[in-house]
Amino acid sequence: MAFGIYLHIPYCTAKCRYCNFYSRGASRGVPEEYIAALLARIEQYVPKGRRPNTVYFGGGTPSLLTPDQAARLIAACRPLPGAEITLEANPETLTAPLLEGFLKAGVNRLSLGVQTGRDDSLARLGRPHTAQQARDAFAAARKAGFTNISGDIMMALPQYSRAEFDETLDLIQSGGATHISAYLLKIEPDTVFGRKPPEGLPTDDEAADFYLYGCQQLEKAGYAQYEISNFARPGFESRHNLIYWDCGDYLGLGPAAHSCMNDRRFYWPASTPGFLLPTAQPVEDGGCGVEDFLILQLRLSSGLSLTRLSEKFGIRFSEKQLRFIDRCVKAGYARFDGETLRLTSHGMIIQNSILCGLLE
Repeated sequence: MAFGIYLHIPYCTAKCRYCNFYSRGASRGVPEEYIAALLARIEQYVPKGRRPNTVYFGGGTPSLLTPDQAARLIAACRPLPGAEITLEANPETLTAPLLEGFLKAGVNRLSLGVQTGRDDSLARLGRPHTAQQARDAFAAARKAGFTNISGDIMMALPQYSRAEFDETLDLIQSGGATHISAYLLKIEPDTVFGRKPPEGLPTDDEAADFYLYGCQQLEKAGYAQYEISNFARPGFESRHNLIYWDCGDYLGLGPAAHSCMNDRRFYWPASTPGFLLPTAQPVEDGGCGVEDFLILQLRLSSGLSLTRLSEKFGIRFSEKQLRFIDRCVKAGYARFDGETLRLTSHGMIIQNSILCGLLE
């Protein structure tokens, strides 16, 4: 079974107005004491003799790491030959020497937080980079030797339009991206936007239309949808994220990082000072059950295998559930061949409602 390690880097130069991830702004780098804590947790929590297929640096802004820090963390993880090593990066933090250093350290996949190709939208979001800096980051990454680069698109922003999506897709596609994550802006309560929502937000119906339009345009551009918010050129799907969605084993290290190992879930409290303590321990969070399995499998374009559901949990859909699936198919929300249930793009918009119908 594939095994992934997630390393959370909770440091940012500035906190974006929509961001609900655990991180601290006004940072200019990653303290050595935090690297030491991660190295200690890797030694303590990675199962002996088990080597990861993927390592993922998430944040926060992992590109605030130095190449030496990244190299030491990667070496400690002891990834398998050919492992996918991803580092999330903000465009304004990247320089040619830094990119060359990350590549030499073992990073072989970059995920660039572009979000939008318009400077006025970037400013509203509190993003610390410009569209030109995003273009420059793609060019510098390719020149450094990166061939596996992902770019993020955030849709349904304040005062959004299809033209803004098209401009952003053009920036990322022309930058040489092999993978694109495209998702809707979500207003979370404990954020600047949550406390004071921006003007000009699309309605739910308008946001759904932007999502469907984005799916169509990405498909036309050669990025096949393989998950609700993820699209890739053939062979460039995120191997690390597929471990999550396929209910594999992953170990998350860092404040607020979550894990699932042997169907056992646990997480670290959202406190960097707490994580630095030698006595810090993760919190148990129950097991991975049938509901988690349904949620994650129906995120994937490959869909939910009823045979696998039966083998894993001893469960078969009832006649009532099968009738509900038939209604979803007739409404254009799903495809079902008797063995695999797949949601269409329209169905993915209302995935939660479909799950509620299935679980009833």
